[in-house]
Amino acid sequence: MRIAYQGVTGAYSEAAALQFNPSADPLPRRSFDDVFAAVERREATHGILPIENTIGGTIHRNYDLMLEHELPIVAEVKRAIVHNLIVCEGTQLDDVRKVYSHPQGLQQCDRFLRTLADVEIVATYDTAGSAQMIKEQNLTDSAAIASERAASVFGLRVIRTAIQDVADNFTRFLVVGREAAPLGPPDKTTIVFTVPNEAGALFKALSVFALRDIDLTKLESRPIPNRPFEYLFYADLAANREEFRCARALMHLAEFAPSLRTLGSYPAWKDAPRSEPAGGPEPGP
Repeated sequence: MRIAYQGVTGAYSEAAALQFNPSADPLPRRSFDDVFAAVERREATHGILPIENTIGGTIHRNYDLMLEHELPIVAEVKRAIVHNLIVCEGTQLDDVRKVYSHPQGLQQCDRFLRTLADVEIVATYDTAGSAQMIKEQNLTDSAAIASERAASVFGLRVIRTAIQDVADNFTRFLVVGREAAPLGPPDKTTIVFTVPNEAGALFKALSVFALRDIDLTKLESRPIPNRPFEYLFYADLAANREEFRCARALMHLAEFAPSLRTLGSYPAWKDAPRSEPAGGPEPGP
């Protein structure tokens, strides 16, 4: 399995790809558009894309790209994101005059960055790419926000660890492929639909799931291109689209939704179970 990802070696997307499949061959690409192109041109079997973060919110560009391309979602990955401030060897915090990172990385570390006086914040295309730039250009007055692995890969030094605003910082990634076959038993479905511009239209759309006890784990609106102030709705359903109740719900929705598309039905990411203390679980009160 070759998985295309946005960034360079040491990027969080690369780590997510290897978390999903430790034996995968990660393929770096400069942009999210390039990730889709790599899969479509068969340079990679799959692509992995960040879709939402617990601090920064949704990565809207990837929702738009999923609509532009015919690459179904086949899996998801959730990964803890730990941001670090990394510098060239010998650089101290007081020496730093510029901090580079991807806009999401900067956003997720906003509180820490506001504690730095007289420091310019510069957005780049990638977290690990920022670390690579600092190393290659020997920017001794600069720092990057990136992973600990990026620091190791490029021979840099971590001077502050876990600088994200919230300790429990997670990003959800989607894995896309050329074939619709999910990479595991599917129990989650992502759809995108529109509703008529009339009173109660969205309520009616969502009721088809409520009536069948289907949980909506996410609902996101995005502007429709070239149609000002009209919106698409992306929804994650906690059900396999082939399951009878989900199939009926989608048929019901299609009766009054001007457009409806299933972007994929796939296995939801399962977190590893927490280990219990020796002797089993603690007794209740």
